Amino acid sequence: MNAISRLATAVSLAYLLPLTALAGEVEVLHWWTSGGEKRAVDTLQKLIEDQGHTWKDFAVAGGGGEAAMTVLKTRAVSGNPPAAAQIKGPDIQEWGELGLLADLDDVAKQQQWDTLLPPQVIEVMQFGGHYVAVPVNVHRVNWLWINPEVFAKAGATAPTTLDEFFVAADKLKAAGFMPLAHGGQPWQDSTVFEDLAFAVLGPEDFSKAFVDLDESVLTSAKMVEVFAALQKLHGYVDANAAGRDWNSATAMVINGKAGMQIMGDWAKSEWTAAGKVAGKDYQCLPFPGTQGSFAYNIDSLAMFKLSDAENRKAQEDLARTIMAPEFQQFFNQSKGSIPVRTDMDMSSFDACAQQSMLDFKEAAASGGLQPSLAHGMAASSYVQGAVFDVVTNFFNDPEADPKKAAQQLAAAIQAVQ
Repeated sequence: MNAISRLATAVSLAYLLPLTALAGEVEVLHWWTSGGEKRAVDTLQKLIEDQGHTWKDFAVAGGGGEAAMTVLKTRAVSGNPPAAAQIKGPDIQEWGELGLLADLDDVAKQQQWDTLLPPQVIEVMQFGGHYVAVPVNVHRVNWLWINPEVFAKAGATAPTTLDEFFVAADKLKAAGFMPLAHGGQPWQDSTVFEDLAFAVLGPEDFSKAFVDLDESVLTSAKMVEVFAALQKLHGYVDANAAGRDWNSATAMVINGKAGMQIMGDWAKSEWTAAGKVAGKDYQCLPFPGTQGSFAYNIDSLAMFKLSDAENRKAQEDLARTIMAPEFQQFFNQSKGSIPVRTDMDMSSFDACAQQSMLDFKEAAASGGLQPSLAHGMAASSYVQGAVFDVVTNFFNDPEADPKKAAQQLAAAIQAVQ
């Protein structure tokens, strides 16, 4: 019996035998389409189908999910939403206000979500005091990925500060390597910007800027410093970065063409799919200057109201299966994230995931745990879009003025509030 079969059996025995045998269809809209992500989704599909339900896959490629959200809005407006959609952060509240989301309280009570989930996660998954979404995982955004073999060839040292980061980039460049693998897409540009902001501002001012939208911080000298660092960083990105998908950038580091990538821990799924071992074939480091801080991104599936009883049953079984410890382990080991459940044994996870869980708990206790702006956890999609526009325009203009960019950032955010 293979691992997926064992997982299916375990979930079935633990969660499904007491339930009725009604079978329905569950249509899931998501953007988990890269190699490691697809493997994880395929497992979820098999588990649902093993329960007698029909899985209707609605995958929309695009790492940031912008294309998927466009499709979802079209479907919802026409009165034909999927059973579940990959929605997260403040966007869950926006969909809840439209009265379109289903109540998952019965499933949550049965599985004791109130005791299994951290308070920060519960707040995001509920609307009006009711669970309307199921969390899948916790991603850390502020990671730096390194190919140690490339670093050794270049005589570079793993950086712990921003200054050391640029020193390493210079050595990589001098040795003929691409210093930083990057995909020139707005959400990727803003991921890099966010990590720089976390390093320069610190968690407290990061929260003031991107959660509270405090104009004094958005236009501060520190924010100007963030844009200046972003401008300097652009000099270490190749000329062909425009439009490149994130996993293609990850492949450049895996294949030894590039030395580093700034990306969330979903990048680890690509290393895992390539058969690489954490701590040996690659290193994961907190982005230089953000040690002790944790920018989080929580993947979740929001559930839409359905009229068909069997489809509703399939929808609840989907939520139940996602929260099962067996699936939490398999999915997160495949995707690179850490489980959302606080009772998970991490001994079977790799070194990066174990460090991530430790850092997550430390940051939660110290004020260093902050929602990612670039990945839709800190502010509305309108604010996020405004930031994307300013950051990408700045990043692609070598003559741009960092001080002017900080002013534009504050003005753009103000305009969409």
